[in-house]
Amino acid sequence: MTTPTPRRSIWAWGNESDEPSHADRHAAAQRIAAQHRIDVTAAPLPTLASLQLRPSRVTVPAALADICHQDDYLRASRTFGRSFVDRIRAVNGDFSDPPDVVARPRDEDEVRAVLEWCSDAGHVVIPFGGGSSVVAGVNPPADAGSVVTLDLGEMNQVLQVDATSRAARIQAGAFGPDLETQLKPHDLTLRHFPQSFQHSTLGGWIATRSGGHYATNHTHIDEFVESLRMLTPAGVIESRRLPGSGAGPSPDRLAIGSEGMLGVITEAWMRVQPRPRFRASAGLTFPSWESAYKGILRVVQAKLWPANLRLLDPVEAKNAAGLDGAQSLMIVGFESGDAPVGPYMAQAIAIAREAGGSVDDDEILIDDGQGAPTGREGPVGAWRKSFLDGPGQGNLTMGLGLVADTFETAITWDRWPAFDAAVREAVGQALDATLQGWSLSCRFTHVYPDGPAPYYTFSGVGRQGAEIEQFFTIKQAAADAVIAAGGTITHHHAVGRQHRPWYDQQRPELFARALRAAKRELDPNGIMNPGVLIDP
Repeated sequence: MTTPTPRRSIWAWGNESDEPSHADRHAAAQRIAAQHRIDVTAAPLPTLASLQLRPSRVTVPAALADICHQDDYLRASRTFGRSFVDRIRAVNGDFSDPPDVVARPRDEDEVRAVLEWCSDAGHVVIPFGGGSSVVAGVNPPADAGSVVTLDLGEMNQVLQVDATSRAARIQAGAFGPDLETQLKPHDLTLRHFPQSFQHSTLGGWIATRSGGHYATNHTHIDEFVESLRMLTPAGVIESRRLPGSGAGPSPDRLAIGSEGMLGVITEAWMRVQPRPRFRASAGLTFPSWESAYKGILRVVQAKLWPANLRLLDPVEAKNAAGLDGAQSLMIVGFESGDAPVGPYMAQAIAIAREAGGSVDDDEILIDDGQGAPTGREGPVGAWRKSFLDGPGQGNLTMGLGLVADTFETAITWDRWPAFDAAVREAVGQALDATLQGWSLSCRFTHVYPDGPAPYYTFSGVGRQGAEIEQFFTIKQAAADAVIAAGGTITHHHAVGRQHRPWYDQQRPELFARALRAAKRELDPNGIMNPGVLIDP
């Protein structure tokens, strides 16, 4: 039995319980105004009564009335993902493009019935998991006509567990915590922890090629998928369950990262593992950003495969881990359900020290299966708390004139130093022209033997009411710089509608034509999430 899902906030990151009060926001507005000598007003927070949603343009067939909903709460709470632009529009009460219907099927037969109805009637279908997209991946397009959001939250069960092969068959609507709760009695875990873990689902992870907890190995959700099942308007695609196959292009790979444009992922066999008993963690300081990324290169190319291997530049290390603003921080962690990890940590520490890293021996925390705490104290613990709290920190000040967001990418090691310099210069110029008191920082969320996945954070004081315009000025500069310098427009945040212009530049045109052909075959009436990956 799964636990009830808390009610999703219509405007804040997370649930209704995560929303700050108007009094808290008013106090925050006064602090911002005093600190930056600007006028800031905390407008009343949106409520269902204040939204006055557009009436639904769709008549639901009687046969689907039990699972198709048109109430204000469900339509409003499925209007947006959680990008900066989404949250600004939502906190300002701009719900001008809600879905007309929210369908909540309980099984595949009901998913199939919704797809058949919508395909025949010409209603756009947007698959919806937790709604944590930060790239407008679940937003009803303004020009799409009638829209049915297909919410898979009722399909949330772990259906089978194969302990021998260490795999589990799981429905796509299972949220991260719920999925782990169901695996725990089997002493198993999927161990895929994106930052949105609490507010995202298995189907969403697969559809967007999510990146999770592991920073060096078993990073993307791709590596956990043993087989999957996807319902399309033209029929069902189900791959054979195998540990590996060389039989032509993989059907799994067609679905993974498809972002709902081909069909609805309903379930998957996922590779799971024993819950970890052995752990180790440490935080090493480096005297500069350059020495730190040279050090982490040596560690990752040793192929010790730490579960966590992240790097914070001096700005990130100060803000998230309490360092002095001059040093960089490398975070190293190992874990296993089967064997002690202390020897691996010792080797990683030795390599990092040879590269200029520093850590006291008593700050290297090792748990040999006795339940000793690791990763919860000192700079590593401070970073961990900042990481977990990060997405919701903007709820208090959203819409109060601050502009803050992130962008992430990946690049090979040989191009990394020039890439970092080019991105910082281009984004710095845009920030200089747009915001007051701005900052720009970088961390590596994942590292590979052939390159890092840098994750940049920018913030500053803009003009209240002009935050969206100012955001897009900075976003344009950042994305242009990333593509011009040879990076990818996204490492794990997906494409959605927000990244489409740069994705179009990144992908080969002949591949785009092949993708369009697949779309025509699987979705002949073009109803599935138009505008992501390819044009409607």
